[in-house]
Amino acid sequence: MALSERDLDELRAAAEHLDRLLLPGQVDEVVARRPVHTAYVPADRFDAGTVAAWGAAARDAVRDHGPPAGFPASTVDMVLAKLAAEPIEDLRVDFEDGYGYRDTEDQDALAAGAALRAGAPPFSGLRCKSLEPSTVDRAARTVDAFLTGLGPPPPGFVVTFPKATSAAHADVAVLLCRQLEHAHGLADGTLRFELQVETPQAVLGADGRSPLPEMIVRSHGRLAGFHYGTYDYSTALGIAPGQQSLEHPVADHAKAVMQVAVAGTGVHVSDGSSNVLPVGSPQEVHAAWDLHARLVRRSLERGLHQGWDLHPAQLVTRFAATFQFYLDGLPPARRRLDDYLARRASGVLDEPATARAIARFLLRGLHCGALRRDDLGHPIEDLEAL
Repeated sequence: MALSERDLDELRAAAEHLDRLLLPGQVDEVVARRPVHTAYVPADRFDAGTVAAWGAAARDAVRDHGPPAGFPASTVDMVLAKLAAEPIEDLRVDFEDGYGYRDTEDQDALAAGAALRAGAPPFSGLRCKSLEPSTVDRAARTVDAFLTGLGPPPPGFVVTFPKATSAAHADVAVLLCRQLEHAHGLADGTLRFELQVETPQAVLGADGRSPLPEMIVRSHGRLAGFHYGTYDYSTALGIAPGQQSLEHPVADHAKAVMQVAVAGTGVHVSDGSSNVLPVGSPQEVHAAWDLHARLVRRSLERGLHQGWDLHPAQLVTRFAATFQFYLDGLPPARRRLDDYLARRASGVLDEPATARAIARFLLRGLHCGALRRDDLGHPIEDLEAL
């Protein structure tokens, strides 16, 4: 060999520097259960019966208007069973745009916390007002009152902070979480939060860089996810109301930047909402369902596995489109993984990275309830190992 040991030592030293270019704490993604949606409920309309009421309203919509088009009866049956057993996977009690400004916010926050304590879904939390100077006191008091009513937060609990514009928002969020933990006797690190990306400055800062990676670093492991704010962001970019949508090019650009920023960090990206609600005549309901189902499927195809729902009847197409996405993808995914593991030649040349993606796809399908263990074709442990 022509290379000397000194050459190799120099090369190793240079290679070690590469690790320091990664985000602190950057890790391989663990495919655990994540909610497929977040149901957004204004605080003044939330009580202990809200989750069950949303499920009943969604089932009533199917009864009154018939199931959404394009789904087999077996998928509709799965959706109806889901709506009866667990209609909301992730609940966000809203004290921001959906609630407004009220003199009763302290009392409403206390009552909402107590109502959530009576029966929280698998994932839950609240959205307070922004941490910007004009509303930071109100935000802190609301979360404080909510936690007073709630008591120790259940697993999967997060606080959503809207309108994050810079990495400094992460600093303030971390400080507030630490203050609240101390005030409520909670262990350090109990409180986690989400930041809503709904301003252009959150995607591209004044220095020409995206502040999102720095937000992750300065959150010190407390950041659970970035949520895209469809309408604030679109309005800020001058998009006319009739063109504001999850599939507008400005929305796709923002979400693509968010996905790049969180890759390998354990932080998740959630899509926003569609404000076209399935209400009115049967024709209007089915038109809204068709749109929502298409948008949910489109987001899944683009690697966004979660989105916001604003109305109980949107749960119908949220679960239908999600279940069908995994059911449609199951046969080719199993075939490709079988061929890869058996080293069989096929029409698709898969490699370790794509085998990993297939395993993640199957596990996500299992965790969301679309697939059963028997559908996977391989033990869960083997898929997790991939």
